[in-house]
Amino acid sequence: MSCLATTLAAIDAANSADPDISEGAPAARLYGERMTAELERLFPGASEELRIAVRGQHIERWTSPRADYPEGREGYLTWRRELAAYHARRVGEIMAEAGYDADSTARVGTMLRKEGIKRDPEVQALEDVICFTFLRWYFQPFAEGRDAASLEKIVAKTARKMSAEARAKALKEFNLPEPFAASFRN
Repeated sequence: MSCLATTLAAIDAANSADPDISEGAPAARLYGERMTAELERLFPGASEELRIAVRGQHIERWTSPRADYPEGREGYLTWRRELAAYHARRVGEIMAEAGYDADSTARVGTMLRKEGIKRDPEVQALEDVICFTFLRWYFQPFAEGRDAASLEKIVAKTARKMSAEARAKALKEFNLPEPFAASFRN
């Protein structure tokens, strides 16, 4: 088995321990599979490092619940930052065990920590895949029970994270009602 196949299988095995099976499969593993499907569709020539970052983006996320951090923006940002560092470290361990060198491992860590978003094409590609996966699979259930104003803010934040090309593609692929669509045109 190649280093890539070994790494992806190990990420899937780790994510198969997710106790959330509300969609019929461990949620973290399903998320990784959905992310990979979006990557293959959006960036079919992606590097091995980007393929690994995409698959491992939420590795073992359930082990660090948001509820363990203080309420509010500062608590949320701390949670996200610590999760990104954990994901980078955990995926790096798996990569090293599979035979990847330190440069490849570091590169995936950079992507998972989102260092260089809007400047680094692969970090931006990861973010675009994340946003497409959210819009395609998770936005509808996320939106249930939320008011229109807060949803509009969330959609605007999502659009701002995306590249111009991804925003244009999203407008074509998703039937976004106004004012959501306006966020993708700006």
